[in-house]
Amino acid sequence: MPSLRRVLAFAALSGAALALAAPAKADRIRNPVAVFAGLDKITGRIISFEVAIDETVQFGALQLTPRVCWTRPPTEAPQTTSFTEVDEVTFNNEYRRIFTGWMYAASPGLHGVEHAIYDVWLTDCKGGTELVVDPKEPEPTPPPTAGQRPERPVRPARETPPPPAGQRIDVAPPQGVPVQPRAPTQRFFPTNPAGGGRDPTGGN
Repeated sequence: MPSLRRVLAFAALSGAALALAAPAKADRIRNPVAVFAGLDKITGRIISFEVAIDETVQFGALQLTPRVCWTRPPTEAPQTTSFTEVDEVTFNNEYRRIFTGWMYAASPGLHGVEHAIYDVWLTDCKGGTELVVDPKEPEPTPPPTAGQRPERPVRPARETPPPPAGQRIDVAPPQGVPVQPRAPTQRFFPTNPAGGGRDPTGGN
């Protein structure tokens, strides 16, 4: 019959093997461009448009500014996300924040922008080559030896989504409050049948 010491040693080796085989946190790829789709509920037109990070574009009465756009490497489970700010421009030329948060391409109905006339959702991120490695899980503690009282495990704090590496995301004002206007670099008007929905005047 094997001794208690040999049983504990075998359990420790098995635990180390399982820890090495366990998947680590998924790495991410930072992308310079976010791809959105916008729907005009009146005309039924859907337009796909690309927005560079920190660039502001206007889709109908909405202005979008993506702050970061993440994808996963081919070896990881697919996940495409973007932290985006969306402001509405009213008829009185007033600007108010209607959305600030993460959009998930896999769940456009849950994490998209719903407006009385326009809907906008994330479809893709592109152009990224920078791989951001997430911190790995801590090493497991070895099992106690015979006669040693096991230490009480420390409950880890609730994990919060980490901010983009090297980029600060400021806390946005509450939704529905006025914000400072931003000049868009591109304008898309889905009610315009010509020019692929772009501004018919040709202006930025």
